[in-house]
Amino acid sequence: MRRRRQLGAGALIVSATLLMTIVATLLAGAASVLAAAWLSLSLLSRMVHRLVSLSAGLLLGSAVLNLIPEAFESGVDLHALAWTLLLGLIGFFALEKLAVLRHSHHHEGDGHDHRDGHDRDEAGPGGLLILVGDGIHNFADGVMIAAAFIADPALGWLTTVAIAAHEIPQEIGDFIILVNAGYTRGRALFYNVLSGLSAVAGGVIGYFALSSTQQLLPYVLVLAAASFIYVALADLIPDMHRETRRGGEWFWQFALMMAGVAIIAVSTAGLHAH
Repeated sequence: MRRRRQLGAGALIVSATLLMTIVATLLAGAASVLAAAWLSLSLLSRMVHRLVSLSAGLLLGSAVLNLIPEAFESGVDLHALAWTLLLGLIGFFALEKLAVLRHSHHHEGDGHDHRDGHDRDEAGPGGLLILVGDGIHNFADGVMIAAAFIADPALGWLTTVAIAAHEIPQEIGDFIILVNAGYTRGRALFYNVLSGLSAVAGGVIGYFALSSTQQLLPYVLVLAAASFIYVALADLIPDMHRETRRGGEWFWQFALMMAGVAIIAVSTAGLHAH
């Protein structure tokens, strides 16, 4: 009888973790697309460049204060994890060069000084590539979210927040690019939501794969950290440097980036005390 109760409690925990993973991937995927579409069509679109600064802080804070410590505390060889982090950073660089990963935080009239028609020229033949690249990226995000929830539910939610905060400005850029390429707003939104749902598939597949191979979990957490660090340093921060042409913008960038780090630091106080 006691064994049955233990098995029942274990199944309940498993189902709860899976449910949280599905909800979180929906928020990080499809919900972020809907939020991006709303922001891009509202007056708040002028504030998107500042959300990029907050995203950089959230991603860096989550990687350095959450994901890496959680992986290192697993007892796995630290040199193996360090190599995983290094190869992950190089791998994400290679993927971006191959156009598998693509990040965009700009649109016409956003003050980035693009030549006229930049987005239209870029998206004309490449709209499908944007959607495929986003789908792959979102799938990987789902796997990362699943790994974080398996390690610790609190870590899972913080990882979700960091990913969603980054996805919103990226999806705004993609939404505007697709509209400029000739897609109707409805079609652009539909295809972006469809791409966002791949995060749910990644979360579910990642959950079952990692649940049966727990020894891989620390390595996936380090790869997630590598992804966050790469996106922040190679994509978001260069974007922020371009924005500093505006007088006083550097102050808001620094303040919002530190606010992102502070949110992670305060939220994770005591998370790695176990």
